[in-house]
Amino acid sequence: MAVTIKDVAKKANVAASTVSRVIANSNRISHATKIRVREAMEELGYHPNFHARSLANKSTKTIGIIMPSSAKVAFQNPFFPEVIRGISTKAYQKGYGLYLSTGQTEEERFEEVVQMVEEQRVDGIVLLYSRKNGLIMPYLMKKNFPFVLIGRPYDLPDEEVTHVNNDNFKAAKMVTEYLSLLGHRQIAFIGGNMEYVVTIDHMKGYKKALEQAGIEVNDSYIVYHDELEEGGQEAVIELMSLQERPTALVVADDLMAFGVLRMLSDMGVNVPDELSIISFNNVMISELSSPPMTTVDIHIFDLGSTAVECLFDKMLDKHIQPKSVIIPHRLIKRQSCKKCNDKTLHS
Repeated sequence: MAVTIKDVAKKANVAASTVSRVIANSNRISHATKIRVREAMEELGYHPNFHARSLANKSTKTIGIIMPSSAKVAFQNPFFPEVIRGISTKAYQKGYGLYLSTGQTEEERFEEVVQMVEEQRVDGIVLLYSRKNGLIMPYLMKKNFPFVLIGRPYDLPDEEVTHVNNDNFKAAKMVTEYLSLLGHRQIAFIGGNMEYVVTIDHMKGYKKALEQAGIEVNDSYIVYHDELEEGGQEAVIELMSLQERPTALVVADDLMAFGVLRMLSDMGVNVPDELSIISFNNVMISELSSPPMTTVDIHIFDLGSTAVECLFDKMLDKHIQPKSVIIPHRLIKRQSCKKCNDKTLHS
């Protein structure tokens, strides 16, 4: 016969309601009582039926995480494990688990979101990307379903969507200005997926910095590839095939920059003597690369943890006013950039 809450309560010499509160990790129960109840649960082999509790409480204790591609692809980029670490740390503190999307196309991910909402699989959603003509955000807004975006809404006014973001325009402008101040005028831009808002903001910041420095935008210096190591390799082949090679690169992502470095090494191009490189994200690979990468720390963990804090606020009150939270960025100077000299210019 299955062990019940009443059996645990009798064993621990407490009320059945106390056992329920211990299972829910209520702050109203003392630490000593929690230990006694959990020991009784362990001795009796009692395991809470969280599915039944969820039905009774109309809560799944689960947060949906929507990634820009399948987990198999997304987890190749260190950004996603780190942002999910931030999400899961905060979710764990509240007793919540995570439900990750697995769809490979925008349409498949949209269908997953519909299932999450209509079948009440999750209590709220964190959307890890924003893109042009996206399907998911308008649907969630129409349903008034609690969600938070990591990024910036594209087709909707900022004040209508709760989002946590970096100022990606400002960050890209800053790194381009930094290269310009080092004397570089042939500065190329390697962006990620053109459909994503972060890529759009990076590109706008890059162009603005060139404009203010009096440097004409060279369209052949602007390329877009997937934010993977292979994308960086493909991008640098394209740029180094130009008759007038760039002397500096702004790369959208550290993993892409690692691919750039590996391909340049194969080509016998020295970084930073012949080509300066600056990137974004400050994941571990940027510090361990050769040479160590100058990059922008966007505080990925904080993006995730702050997004969940905002999501819990929305889950408590679906009518709470949307808000925008900007996580600061910081330039991390390492060894992949140096002043432009005559040798670099004429190489």
